[in-house]
Amino acid sequence: MGEIGGTIESTIVEIKLSDAEAEAAQWEELPELSVQRSVQCPIEKKKSLRARYSYGIVFLITNLIAWLFRDYGERALPLLHYTKACGIEEEDCFHTMGVLRVSLGCFIFFFTMFLTTCYTRKLYEARNAWHSGWWALKFIILAISLAIPFFIPLYYIQIYGELARVGAGVFLILQLISVIEFITWWNNYWMPDDRTKSSCSLGLFMSTLFYIASVCGLVVMYALYASKPSCTLNIFFITWTAILLVVMMIISLHSKVNRGLLSSGIMASYIVFLCWTAIRSEPASEKCSPQKQENAHGGWSTVIGFLIAICAIVMATFSTGIDSQTFQFRKDAVQLEDDIPYKYGFFHIVFSLGAMYFAMLFISWNLESSTRKWSIDVGWASTWVKIINEWFAATIYLWKLISPVVRQIKIMNHEVSMEEVNKSAAA
Repeated sequence: MGEIGGTIESTIVEIKLSDAEAEAAQWEELPELSVQRSVQCPIEKKKSLRARYSYGIVFLITNLIAWLFRDYGERALPLLHYTKACGIEEEDCFHTMGVLRVSLGCFIFFFTMFLTTCYTRKLYEARNAWHSGWWALKFIILAISLAIPFFIPLYYIQIYGELARVGAGVFLILQLISVIEFITWWNNYWMPDDRTKSSCSLGLFMSTLFYIASVCGLVVMYALYASKPSCTLNIFFITWTAILLVVMMIISLHSKVNRGLLSSGIMASYIVFLCWTAIRSEPASEKCSPQKQENAHGGWSTVIGFLIAICAIVMATFSTGIDSQTFQFRKDAVQLEDDIPYKYGFFHIVFSLGAMYFAMLFISWNLESSTRKWSIDVGWASTWVKIINEWFAATIYLWKLISPVVRQIKIMNHEVSMEEVNKSAAA
């Protein structure tokens, strides 16, 4: 019995020693693992930041493909005439429907990327490697995504076109919020404080420049697009923009708001720009526009303007996609070394909505008629979308100015009511 007891005790001691050795080995591996991750994190972060531009190039390529299908698809892609989905008249894969099919393919690709990366948090996760690498496989998926819509019947493409209008509207709202947040950040950056007295004069100088630019823009629009009394709609658009400019300036200078002139000056320039783009989107007419009706091929100015517009679409989508911090509920979250530099899910969902947005611009928000070659976002539908976008931008900005005052009044009223309740209870 003594020998058996001694054997059991020695076995227990050996097990404890082996557990202690294993635990010690784990503790020894932890520093090595942390050192390895600290070395890998900067490398993975650079890959992740470079990947954004690759996705931007992919988005630019799909924009150019959509333009090709709209303007030159019938001549450049004769093989599609044999696809059943293109219909009997072979028109359902070109022009408006061709743009929608390319847009749907782009949407499928980026929405797939959203589903596979939306919960990524750390740089050492496998989903981070998928987001930043595996480009050969991604281009295969992109090619398949672009090919699938050309085998889908026309009815479902038209349904996607209606949904794309909604998705493009959501994209515009996200873009507006991102722009307004950037304006607010810029205003806070140049606001004077005790440490930097010089920022006051610089901020005042910049706000003056923005207001001068806004007033000059209004004057030029009156001269070019509202020179005749018969141009009532353009006169209304420009005058209402001027009223919004004055209202934003007055509210921002109110004693209870006191946000200064810089943010309102930048916002004034932005809404004047939106008004200008809206009026420029009107169909050319002899009465209210100096533009002449261009021929089907357009001149060099039309081509250059078209290419600039495509680049603007890509830049707007890219800048909104990387601005995930604006749409976070917790603004005070601490960024750790191994955290991803931007939210991959938000980035890809914005590009998915951007695919819907560029489709609406290429077809001028109209699913029924074809668009003239080398034109983009032209027509009454486009004009009203931009005007509503301008009014909505001004509304969001004004609410951002007023909301802190409204919340403060509610808090004060609540405190007063609580004091009255306490007094009545004590009595």
